[in-house]
Amino acid sequence: MRVAVTGSHGFIGSALAPALEHDGHEVVRVSRDADGNLDVAKLYGADAVVHLAGEGVAAKRWTPEQKRRVLESRTRGTTLLAESLAGLERKPRVLLSASAIGYYGNRGDDILTEESPAGRGFLADVCVQWEASTAPAEAAGIRVAHMRTGIVVGKSGGAVAKTLPLFKLGLGGRIGSGQQYWSWISLTDEIGAIRFLLEHEVAGPVNLTGPEPVTNAAFTKAVGRALHRPTFVPVPKFGPRLLLGREAAEEVVSFSQRVMPVVLAREGYEFQHETVDEAVTAELA
Repeated sequence: MRVAVTGSHGFIGSALAPALEHDGHEVVRVSRDADGNLDVAKLYGADAVVHLAGEGVAAKRWTPEQKRRVLESRTRGTTLLAESLAGLERKPRVLLSASAIGYYGNRGDDILTEESPAGRGFLADVCVQWEASTAPAEAAGIRVAHMRTGIVVGKSGGAVAKTLPLFKLGLGGRIGSGQQYWSWISLTDEIGAIRFLLEHEVAGPVNLTGPEPVTNAAFTKAVGRALHRPTFVPVPKFGPRLLLGREAAEEVVSFSQRVMPVVLAREGYEFQHETVDEAVTAELA
């Protein structure tokens, strides 16, 4: 297949592109100019599109301007892409569009599936609008899947990689009470799931998370075991708040989301890393 990929230089995209090429696909990296316009010419002839572009959620403190950037980088960019695909004479068969488990908001220990309603909070609102932005492509008959990705475990990027220096110094620890659920997925399975969705007739929301979500305390201990470092010192809540601001710290690291990959399991995807210990050992050690 000819697969167009936006955000191909990001954490996930930079791993996805070579994996698709290894599968024998032709990968076309689609970028935007300074005004936010897509290089539409690169979409011509695409059989599939994987849309990963967007401002990093935890890249900066959440000022009103930064929150606007986070929202518009997803909604405007996705709408532009969806409208461009809908206008093509030869349309791609599938659009896999990034989303996030932030869709579910703070839900304690409730088990969440793709059928669970949206939660509350800035990230939940962003995800709802983000997913709705693919409407032009869906109306044009393109199969659209919304990839609600959890915490991706990999050493080349993402939130977990940013904490590795602390863990290696023996300063890693649970955040706050540590009882909030973290729904993780290994980078290997993130890429594997995207490749799977390209080939299988799945549409609508798809949770890209591992089959066994764990608490932040359990996740922290697993990273410590993989790196052979102690994790005795808890991180007080004010630590992330100093770095990200109160609102971002709450939603990014303190919200509890116990998300299950029901659709992937139903469709027959086989996880390479089913437990958090397998994931962190394979990706971080």
